[in-house]
Amino acid sequence: MTITQLQYVLAVAEHKNFTLAAEKCFVTQPTLSMQIQKIEEELNILIFDRSKKPIQLTDIGQKIVNQAKNIVNEAGKIKDIVEYQKGFIGGEFRLGIIPTIMPTLLPMFLNNFIKKYPKIKLIIEELNTDEIILRLKNGHLDAAIAATPLEDDKIKEIVLYFEPFVAYIPDNHAISNKNEIEISDLNLSDILLLQDGHCFRDGILNLCKNQNAVSENNFQLESGSFETLIKLADEGLGTTLLPYLHTLDLKEKDKLKLRHFKEPKPAREVSLIYPKSELKIHIIDALRNTISGVVKGAITFQNVQIVSPIQKK
Repeated sequence: MTITQLQYVLAVAEHKNFTLAAEKCFVTQPTLSMQIQKIEEELNILIFDRSKKPIQLTDIGQKIVNQAKNIVNEAGKIKDIVEYQKGFIGGEFRLGIIPTIMPTLLPMFLNNFIKKYPKIKLIIEELNTDEIILRLKNGHLDAAIAATPLEDDKIKEIVLYFEPFVAYIPDNHAISNKNEIEISDLNLSDILLLQDGHCFRDGILNLCKNQNAVSENNFQLESGSFETLIKLADEGLGTTLLPYLHTLDLKEKDKLKLRHFKEPKPAREVSLIYPKSELKIHIIDALRNTISGVVKGAITFQNVQIVSPIQKK
């Protein structure tokens, strides 16, 4: 059997359809089917149960797919080793970034990175954490930037920085007269939240997990935009929490409404994450070094309390 044949098997296992798998592998469906059939004949087993719709793995087929992932990943490392030895840092690199980090962090490092590494074709996608984890495991992302820790034994994490939560308190609010606030000052029913699926939202819920306040508002809003939450807070409809880097771009009049927490400041841990296979590790290292170089001047908080991005039930 060959690496290419194993890649075909993995494609069918993922898409559960021979035609779609062939399209993704840029071969004809008969070619892909024939190569998979050759493996099955060589091993004298069936990897796929073709009688089911969509196509399903057999019991032995699932074990073969698990091993095939390891083999394909290890084979990919050979190319990495050769490129690293030659000092070549280039090729396609797929990076995922969560929505609450993308707008502030990406402009800080992207220009520096593409100038320093012009041979790298960086493909960037804005994705939520669950989608990032899935794509990392399926091999559709090489790395990602997300809030951590994720508590996933198949993913490695390199901490880039700690980013405090900052409260946005409109004028005339009950705690607007405080210079610094504490977690106990927060009222969960008063906080405008990002929509479900954002780990920053889950971080806020974890931060306020001991508060069982019931909302008395006659409306419910969950937005995907910090800007919307800020405008609604200005209308007297509540308060909100922002990541520190997001506050740097606010207008001066809006910065007056920011309230920092007393130390240790509640914060999220932002990391570069990637599969344990460590494919393209030389590009991952280049990305880490570039980001660390640009953020160290902008964000230097150390006395922080990390808030988990995973919502606690």
